Amino acid sequence: MSSFLPEGGRYELLTVIGKGFEDLMTVNLARYKPTGEYVTVRRINLEACSNEMVTFLQGELHVSKLFSHPNILPYRATFIADNELWVVTSFMAYGSAKDLICTHFMDGMNELAIAYILQGVLKALDYIHHMGYVHRSVKASHILISSDGKVYLSGLRSNLSMISHGQRQRVVHDFPKYSVKVLPWLSPEVLQQNLQGYDAKSDIYSVGITACELANGHVPFKDMPATQMLLEKLNGTVPCLLDTSTIPAEELTMSTSRSAANSGLSDSLATSTPRTSNGDSPSHPYHRTFSPHFHHFVEQCLQRNPDVRPSASTLLNHSFFKQIKRRASEALPELLRPVTPITNFEGSQPQDHSGIFGLVTNLEELEVDDWEF
Repeated sequence: MSSFLPEGGRYELLTVIGKGFEDLMTVNLARYKPTGEYVTVRRINLEACSNEMVTFLQGELHVSKLFSHPNILPYRATFIADNELWVVTSFMAYGSAKDLICTHFMDGMNELAIAYILQGVLKALDYIHHMGYVHRSVKASHILISSDGKVYLSGLRSNLSMISHGQRQRVVHDFPKYSVKVLPWLSPEVLQQNLQGYDAKSDIYSVGITACELANGHVPFKDMPATQMLLEKLNGTVPCLLDTSTIPAEELTMSTSRSAANSGLSDSLATSTPRTSNGDSPSHPYHRTFSPHFHHFVEQCLQRNPDVRPSASTLLNHSFFKQIKRRASEALPELLRPVTPITNFEGSQPQDHSGIFGLVTNLEELEVDDWEF
């Protein structure tokens, strides 16, 4: 993937599609003038950033230059223009996995699509861990899917090196900064903030939470106060996939989704949000059965003791992924139907503005500020 020229004048800024980073970041859809390709430009006002924030951003840019992997979102250009840091990435036409479950798969995606997505995430994590880093922000909003069905892990801003003074540390203790939004995905040992610290296995726990998020359509622990969330995780409360094997049969006769069993936690922790299903013959949206391989995969990821969680490379050989027969770029566009990519404008002429208004309308459905790129 080629880099773009680091000059602000080469980019035509179009609509604002998001904000972020304490509201100091503006995210634009833009067109790269030399080729007409649509890109995402993240602009951060450096003058308003504290010294700590600038150091944080420098770490992110260092990691982006260090990493090169087919499943890690590449930064096509980074430069300073008018006291703003510009970070240019390819526009991801399917948005994030979170966008997909919020707009089309409200009660979860199908198992095969999840397998393709998580395989891409684990390949990226395996690389990141071998490079001596912990990602610390694995979640559906940081999984981006391109127009050709390729899976990319983003969220490099939270990555932490486990190498200090040339030596790889056994554990690290740093709590992720600006991480309020990611708390439900963090492992018990990261949240605990004690002398035992944590390592790359903390990312594996986050993969398990993300698997539940993709399969169930919502995040376990999401609406819990932080203190209660910590206590539940430390006490060994383990979320699960919601299907006929985990929801009592009597509940599956109800026609509401996200009822007591639907939290993915125990009944005592659940809240009821009834929602009527469509059709003449209402059925429970979780009246489905995931494979034993998928259930086992999630159980392995969410083990309370990080020492017994498998590594990313071990999980890539899990039986859950045996159902994958093709490349993600071939299979995912089919599996995500009826969803279509927001834009097929790659390679269009710079002067061709046809369809841009429809694109802007579609972009309003996305939670781009949560992609964090």
